[in-house]
This record gives sequence, C-alpha cells and structure tokens, in this order.
Amino acid sequence: MKIEHFAFNVVDPVSIADWYCSHLGFSIKRKLETAPYTHFLADETGCVMIEIYNNPADDVPNYPDLHPLQLHLAFVSHDPVQDAERLIAAGAEQVDDLLFDDGTHLKMLKDPWGFSIQLCKRASPMV
Repeated sequence: MKIEHFAFNVVDPVSIADWYCSHLGFSIKRKLETAPYTHFLADETGCVMIEIYNNPADDVPNYPDLHPLQLHLAFVSHDPVQDAERLIAAGAEQVDDLLFDDGTHLKMLKDPWGFSIQLCKRASPMV
C-alpha cells in the first residue's frame, strides 16, 4: 500500500492552498468551492498529496502552539537558507536551524498560520 494523502483541519483552506501553491510548489488536484473548502494539493512530483479543509464538526488544532516536533510537514530543499529566506519574506517565521556533523541541514519554520514546515537537506538523501 502507499499513502494517498495526509489531511489537516485548518482555519482558512483557501488562503493556505494559495500560499502553499505559490511558495511551496503545490498544485491543486481537486477543491470544493463551498464549505468545508476541501483542497487536495499535490507536491511538485505529483506523487504526494495533502488535504486541507475547514470542518467545524471538530476543532482546528492550535497549530501555532504545537511544538514542531509534535507535527510538521517536511520538504526536500537543495538550499535551505535560500528557501527559508524566500518563505520568511512571504510570511513564514523561522523556529530552528539545525546543522549536523554529517552535513545534514534542517530549518524549521512556521507558515503564516502557525503550521510547522521543515526544510531538509540531508547529507544522504532519504527519498
């Protein structure tokens, strides 16, 4: 089996989808124009998707208060410094910057809605 998507209940799926498409290379595969404004977003490979929606039947998690190690969405980055600068200029906030002895570089950011995103440049790529 393989994963089709990972879903997140968020406060503003329309704005988040726009930001993720504009700044993280996602494309919209399917969306609802009415509540719960579900958006299926595919990464640049077209092989991995996330689903975002606003479903008031349950609370939206307080993402800004979650530590990035509790939940984050990780991206392969060939240049974490440049990507972080670009995302910060677009409204993200840097939370952590980790350099490991093997050459791995991880930058942890929060998107403009407080959801944790990680930029990964691994010394030995995992995917």
